[in-house]
Amino acid sequence: MGTEELYPPRRLASAQRATAAAGLDALLLSPGSDLRYLTGYDAHAGERLTLLVLPAEGEPTLIVPALERPAAEASPAPGTGVRIVDHTDGADPYPLVTAALGGPVGAVGLADRMWAEQVLALGATLPAARQRLASEVLRDLRIHKSPAEITALAEAGAAIDAVHARMGQWLRPGRTEVEVAADIAAAIRAAGHVTVDFVIVAAGPNGASPHHGTGDRPIGAGEPVVVDIGGTMPSGYRSDCTRTYVAGGRPPDEFGDYYAVLRDAQRAAVAAVRPGVSAGAVDTVAREPIAAAGYGDAFLHRTGHGIGLDGHEDPYLVAGNARPLAAGMAFSVEPGIYLAGRHGARIEDIVVCTTDGVRRLNTTSTELIAL
Repeated sequence: MGTEELYPPRRLASAQRATAAAGLDALLLSPGSDLRYLTGYDAHAGERLTLLVLPAEGEPTLIVPALERPAAEASPAPGTGVRIVDHTDGADPYPLVTAALGGPVGAVGLADRMWAEQVLALGATLPAARQRLASEVLRDLRIHKSPAEITALAEAGAAIDAVHARMGQWLRPGRTEVEVAADIAAAIRAAGHVTVDFVIVAAGPNGASPHHGTGDRPIGAGEPVVVDIGGTMPSGYRSDCTRTYVAGGRPPDEFGDYYAVLRDAQRAAVAAVRPGVSAGAVDTVAREPIAAAGYGDAFLHRTGHGIGLDGHEDPYLVAGNARPLAAGMAFSVEPGIYLAGRHGARIEDIVVCTTDGVRRLNTTSTELIAL
């Protein structure tokens, strides 16, 4: 899969049309997923200004520090039609923004996670311009994944599945969560990821905390262990998959009972995905059987989040989200049950809404895995 297929030049033109339609004169994008989505450039975020200036009409300009120009030129950005200009240390880079805009502007969209010091500097450079969020424009573009993006996500899914398939090598009673997590992190890289984004190993009562900070607690025999792992592939696209294991022994009877409820709820939610179904409706499908079994208050979070160049992005499977799902949307389906002070469980797959249903990108078993 070539970079032009994954980061096609037509994206810039689509973004320019959407910028104009939103009543904005330009997008101003600092390093992050929006910039990479449009240009393929995985820019370094630092105190030196890197900024894509994308006017609603006219030539896109990528402003970079001079010492990072070689990296920008080696990226897919030049192939998308972006003009690259640079600034040296000690020079004020903000006049380059004014020049790239080509004239006065009334409203600009800023990258949602732009550093505050850059937001303020742009406000001073363009005092007449109202500042809005670039996501107003880019959300609807990024939420629909191209075939190349889905291929990249499938490659990420297969890579993280390969790590879960090896869990029995590391997850054993007596080992600490940190020891297991270190082995997993090395395996994530060995499976093809360029970065490890997170490794959650939550044993016994720690499994009741969905975002547990992996610690020095030894894993006990028969304890449920929630393992939530993910990373970033060379393509820039992310993996994210959770499985729940039992390490060396019989789990508590209560745990087996509610794990079966969770497994069925997760499968039902995946099966409910199809075009036209709202994101909130899938959350309801996951939540209702868990509540009916008496564990409603123990399902502490939304059912899922979108994934792509960001680990969390639109669409969000959460109560009240009426947005209809559509072919090409990619997101997690990950209900959980968490009993404070005892244990917990979560099952997470990344799925893609297809033209007639759903495709799981994580294909390992969702049964309780005894090691």
